[in-house]
Amino acid sequence: MRLKQITKIVVGLIIFFTLPTLLFFGFLYLRYDEDLPEVVNITEADEMAYKMLDALNYDAYKTTDIIEWSFKGIHQYKWYKSENRCHVFWDDIRVELDLKNRDNSKVFVADNVYNGIEVNDYINKAESYFNNDSFWLVAPYKVFDAGTERGLVTTEDGSTALLVTYTKGGSTPGDSYLWHLNEDGMPNSFQMWVSVIPIGGLKATWDQWTTTNSGAMLPTNHEILFLDITLDNIKTSK
Repeated sequence: MRLKQITKIVVGLIIFFTLPTLLFFGFLYLRYDEDLPEVVNITEADEMAYKMLDALNYDAYKTTDIIEWSFKGIHQYKWYKSENRCHVFWDDIRVELDLKNRDNSKVFVADNVYNGIEVNDYINKAESYFNNDSFWLVAPYKVFDAGTERGLVTTEDGSTALLVTYTKGGSTPGDSYLWHLNEDGMPNSFQMWVSVIPIGGLKATWDQWTTTNSGAMLPTNHEILFLDITLDNIKTSK
């Protein structure tokens, strides 16, 4: 009898905690999910992409050597862009990540060199953090990365948006982003069709920009539904 009571309590708790979550996710899915839009023009897509880069002063970004930032106050970075290296910090971990040859990466725990059994796990985690968190910082500058495909899309309001698909590279190849630009070419949001989010077409803002010391323009915050992604302590140098 006691086992039945315990089972009923456990099942009841599972339903109590999971049912609202499932209902909430179902609401979000029905409210926001969209199919990946069809490209209507490829030949002029590069022109729109270049317009965005010009609006963002791509030349200044290209000559920026070091970028430092904090992602949501959890992960910190010092990226030596021209050297393909980045120092990634979280908790008491520091990974000196070699982005070109990850086997050359080094791990430190509490400022001491670490070569234990978890060393590869730390490197993998640092690489995953960097791929995600740097994208939220510099995604507009990556529209011509190797493996990208670009096309123009006509939106519901009749405006034109730039669809960029990453066929390789990063942690999740195959992801697509639909950039919405203002008349000057500045991006103010994108919609995402990405493998890690089951709802297609979610919109994230790209409208809180700062001009850094090197002249590169970088975002300080993104809004997705009711969530904020903050990027703090941004510093750049040439």
